Amino acid sequence: MAEGKLGDVPFRKSSFSTYLVACVEIGVRDGLIRVRDSKDRDGGELTFNADEWDAFVRGVKAGEFDI
Repeated sequence: MAEGKLGDVPFRKSSFSTYLVACVEIGVRDGLIRVRDSKDRDGGELTFNADEWDAFVRGVKAGEFDI
């Protein structure tokens, strides 16, 4: 995982969030998945390769990050 900006990429926000709710936005380009805060779009991004992203999604689905 890296932190920083890699140029312009189209980001999208979950259809489950409303315009009033802060959410993360996801952008994909050149095999990298980029994540940023929808309420602070200039605050930086986290960048993951496909294997890292797949591991994260599997962990979410398995309840690994449940509070």
